[in-house]
Amino acid sequence: MAFVTDKAELKPGLVIFRRGDVEHRMWYCRMKIPKADRYKTVSLKTTDAEVARERAFDQDADIRFRLKHDVPVFNHPFREVGREYLLTQEARAQRGEISAARPKKIRAVIEGALDRYVGSTQVHLIGDELWGGYPAWRRVNGAGRLKRNGVREVSEEMAREFADKEAERRTKTQNSLGIRVLKPIKVEPSEERTVPFISDSTIRFEMSIFGAVMNFAIKKRYVPASQRYDERPKLKTMRRDEFTLEEYRKLHTVGRKWIGEADKPSSIWYRTVTYNMILIACNTGMRPAEMKNLRWRDIMPAKDREGREIVVLFVQGKGKSRKLVAPKSVGDYLERIRAISKATALEDRVFTTVNGKPAKSLYVSLIADLLDKANLREGTQGVPRSTYCFRHTYATLRLQEGVDVYFLAEQMGTSVQMIEQHYGHVNTIKHADRVLQGMAGWELPHPEVDVTRAKASKAAETHDKSKRGQHRRAG
Repeated sequence: MAFVTDKAELKPGLVIFRRGDVEHRMWYCRMKIPKADRYKTVSLKTTDAEVARERAFDQDADIRFRLKHDVPVFNHPFREVGREYLLTQEARAQRGEISAARPKKIRAVIEGALDRYVGSTQVHLIGDELWGGYPAWRRVNGAGRLKRNGVREVSEEMAREFADKEAERRTKTQNSLGIRVLKPIKVEPSEERTVPFISDSTIRFEMSIFGAVMNFAIKKRYVPASQRYDERPKLKTMRRDEFTLEEYRKLHTVGRKWIGEADKPSSIWYRTVTYNMILIACNTGMRPAEMKNLRWRDIMPAKDREGREIVVLFVQGKGKSRKLVAPKSVGDYLERIRAISKATALEDRVFTTVNGKPAKSLYVSLIADLLDKANLREGTQGVPRSTYCFRHTYATLRLQEGVDVYFLAEQMGTSVQMIEQHYGHVNTIKHADRVLQGMAGWELPHPEVDVTRAKASKAAETHDKSKRGQHRRAG
């Protein structure tokens, strides 16, 4: 190193020196890490040579102590470790192991809330207190978007800051959708200076990224294994909103009228495709990403064991792929789209723009318009419904019809545990006769009144007994 001056070796692997490229005359020491081809340089913060020698030996002893007790030798701020972890996730996305959108979400959390919370903190100093204190800190220092989570009063300065962040978020959303923003988007703070609380689901997701970065630090041996944080504080789980059967029928009726009210050919086209896409989503349970990726080559007619016509779809999303089955009506909805589409080659996407280019947003604004028209924009919990609600509707209606949870999980590309966690309320309603048995004012249905329902209830009871037996044997 050309800038090194006054170099002196105190012992093999330990030297002190001054730097010729700076104005001050402070001493530094450079130490070789035992049993490794690495060095660490530390400022000794003194101009006195004797004091520098003593401090250099102290630094050397400190390194040996750290190595002996498995304490990190080098400083690793959470911010830097988070960037390293993000690079690994971007590489996984390029290999197709995770979705392309996943690293973007991780980046937003690491460079956003987590950076403000522990960005400059050394990872080895992150303990139970910082980990467990994150939900409370996030609620105080963040703003949600839905008032159903409750609201809190904030200072004028903080209200302005939250409004600016919301304006920035809206601008990014517009840009991502390819919409040109001619004027800066402005968001004014509410007069009451209140903001919604951050939802528990958001905090839960952010803590999963927090934990993943800490686990990555363990893997890189930046911190000991004792700093693994897999358990997250108990947070409220919001039930997923679906459309009831009556709401689905209303959406069906209003949708046809909505198409007829369009006054331009392009509007008729978009509304027709959107309407049929909703029917397809509610009858297949596809994720939005899977619908975006669907191509005409992925649609195959088939027959079930009894010779009835069905449709088999090969879907891809979340870095995975599977085949799902759908009734013949789904094939009819797809044919309606094909009949008016400009992109009908086998390799073309099913859901496109009027010009035949792949749809980026899956007609989000059109869906919102139709839901507003049908007065179905908000679910029972006050949450604005989105495209994902059609998947929840499919799951709910299938469970209500008695579809086995294992087959449904396979069809939807998820786990039995996830189905039971989010749709367990459906079983309670479906088996109301068993839940309410023996209560005053409740009578079991007469066998000859509904033989089918009685058989279904008996089958469910047998299934439950078998499941309990499996749990006992596993225990």
